[in-house]
Amino acid sequence: MSEIIFRSDVTVELVRAAASDQDVLFAARVSTQGEQTLEQAQGKTDQEESAKRDKGLINYLMRDRHGSPFEHNSLTFYVQAPIFVFREFMRHRIASYNEESGRYRELNPVFYVPGPERNLVQVGKAGHYEFLPGTAEQTALVEQESRDGSARAYEGYQRMLEAGVAREVARIVLPLNIYSSMYVTMNARSLMNFLSLRTKREGTHFPSFPQREIEMCAEKMEDFWAGLMPLTYSAFNENGRVAP
Repeated sequence: MSEIIFRSDVTVELVRAAASDQDVLFAARVSTQGEQTLEQAQGKTDQEESAKRDKGLINYLMRDRHGSPFEHNSLTFYVQAPIFVFREFMRHRIASYNEESGRYRELNPVFYVPGPERNLVQVGKAGHYEFLPGTAEQTALVEQESRDGSARAYEGYQRMLEAGVAREVARIVLPLNIYSSMYVTMNARSLMNFLSLRTKREGTHFPSFPQREIEMCAEKMEDFWAGLMPLTYSAFNENGRVAP
């Protein structure tokens, strides 16, 4: 049996992108300029002169929630994370997903164990609670039980495979903290919706309280996107991180 690996992080890579602020601008201006907007997209206007106007238009679209111009782009991410994180991802039906299949391949023995910085204690009632750090004893208990349970489950998985049991049946004993991988593709409007719900930021119009593990993915996705579409990203933050 392969050596079991325990991780407390996630992997997010930007594998393909066709996304820029110019995509937003030419899509927005077609409503008033028709085919002339293509000339601007191809660089036939004085970029220096129009920079202020471009920023103002994107801010206007974001502020007044004219969302469709933010859809004319695409970002594809490769994500490695625990399966329970993917189930939260797929609540967002505004993206396209392709995940590795436990029916067709033997799953690798890689399991998530929360790091010592992960808050463990829920205080308050549903809808009005916060998570606080655990004690040293709680942190040690979570780590030990996660490691022991994962190892036992994977050993059972291997025993069934060795006995000739189909992968799609043998996998049923594996816990939710086993890592999976997927490609996820979305446009900037969808990504803003995702970020507004899966990151916690001060000053947002609608505060969100995501589970930390999916927030770890969202933060990495946000960093990639911020570099690709700086005007859009700035307007998103300046207008309370609300998806248009």
